[in-house]
Amino acid sequence: MVLAGLLLAAGAVAQTTRPADTVSMRAEPVAADTWFVQGQSALGSSANQNFISNAAFVITPDGVLVIDALGSPPLAERLLALIREKTAQPVRYVVVTHCHADHIYGLQVFKATGARIVAHVGCRDYLASDNARLRLQASRQDLFPWVDENTRLVTPDLWLGEGGRNDDLVLNLGSRQFRLRHVGPAHTVEDLVMYDPATGVLFAGDIVFRGRIPFVGQADSRRWIAALDRMLELRPTLLVTGHGPLSRQPADDLQLTRDYLNYLRQAMGDAARNLEPFDEAYARTDWSRYASLPLFAAANRMNAYNTYLLMEQEAK
Repeated sequence: MVLAGLLLAAGAVAQTTRPADTVSMRAEPVAADTWFVQGQSALGSSANQNFISNAAFVITPDGVLVIDALGSPPLAERLLALIREKTAQPVRYVVVTHCHADHIYGLQVFKATGARIVAHVGCRDYLASDNARLRLQASRQDLFPWVDENTRLVTPDLWLGEGGRNDDLVLNLGSRQFRLRHVGPAHTVEDLVMYDPATGVLFAGDIVFRGRIPFVGQADSRRWIAALDRMLELRPTLLVTGHGPLSRQPADDLQLTRDYLNYLRQAMGDAARNLEPFDEAYARTDWSRYASLPLFAAANRMNAYNTYLLMEQEAK
């Protein structure tokens, strides 16, 4: 009887133990005391542990600032371990560029260390919504065991834009100043970018997708283009995007995303104004400039359709 109980207990442990890590993660140097980890150019799945977005961190004598927390708690644990390899300084802040799942499901790991989570107030409605709850529920199945019943949505501690206050914020860590700016509604309502004047690095979140087709979703592409224009005015020397490798030619990559959004609006706008059915419009559009980019087949048609609906609304 005792032996049977031990065997049952062992079986239960085996069922709840996560498998070994199957994706590699490394911290790549960006500038002085600045690193980032690059996610895969793929759709999120249990096979890649939802490691499809980037994160970054900056080390100062007074603590560490992290930008985004990756797409599962185990990924965030590995990110924290990489930080610990570089410094024993505590993580003071985690800046959330926006509240999509691949950027926030790791937040609970940093929250447990005492870090303050910083986001735009636009995240608040999403985190309290049925959409966020249902998305997490689905992720617990689709991304199991990396996202499971212990994964939770974390409410930020510091909000930009609360009470109608200025949407910009400066985070001070010792002598370092990090400038946060709200640039949404764009990719999302709550889009934040962060600029580090000491190094010229701009952390752009999903305002820029490098090396792959952007995910447009329900975005306001007109304001997204305006956000890119504002970022171009900063003249950054380096660009850390939400997806894709480090950019050493920020103006070119900002412009590529801008050109793609403009092309979607032009092609689908013409179709909407002419009352041309979407399928016909999509088929006749020349996508050759973008067809070779990763995830074109997975995302472009959806991007075009959502833009077609948006242009219909704008025309009214």
